Amino acid sequence: MEDTIIYLIRHAETIDEEGIRNTNETMQEINEKEILSIEGEQDSKKISENSELKNIDVIWCSSYTRAKQTAKYVASENNLQYNLDKRLCERKLGNREDLGKFMNDKSSRDPSREQLAFPDFKTRDGESANDTNKRMNEFINEILENYRGKRIAVVSHGGAIKFYLLSYCKVNEKLNLEYEGKELSISSPCLLKLTFKDKKLINIEQI
Repeated sequence: MEDTIIYLIRHAETIDEEGIRNTNETMQEINEKEILSIEGEQDSKKISENSELKNIDVIWCSSYTRAKQTAKYVASENNLQYNLDKRLCERKLGNREDLGKFMNDKSSRDPSREQLAFPDFKTRDGESANDTNKRMNEFINEILENYRGKRIAVVSHGGAIKFYLLSYCKVNEKLNLEYEGKELSISSPCLLKLTFKDKKLINIEQI
């Protein structure tokens, strides 16, 4: 049987919204509705034109706006619709006070990187790295079962992708992920090629 290829794509950069917000939206709702910047739109189009993303069989995506805005370009290039699954959404940060206390003495100022080092940490109403890893693995295992031998694009988020990769990568001193001695960049956007044989990962490649 042919290998199954999963392309893990982190959404492109979002726009900074620094104006007055006269709404009743929660922080979680604001996070879910973040949109791409103009540069993010351009980067999404560019990444969709990568030769690796030609002839994709199926596209799955987080339900967050920025992920869908990134996925639409891959969908257009392949003349496909994208499918949504909430398990691909970013991990929930939860209570901001709890998060502030956690990050108070951290040098990176990046919660997703710090949670790599403390995978059980979570705030009230939030998710830990291990929680996110569990739901991401559940989704990927279903994909591997349902689309054996296919090429699948999966559009998700930085934290969710990093925490999923904890299953296969180690965390180095800089709080970055390494696979077989090579550091992976999970920037916005990024494209990772995961190759599976009989549902077993055999390689991760940064594209």
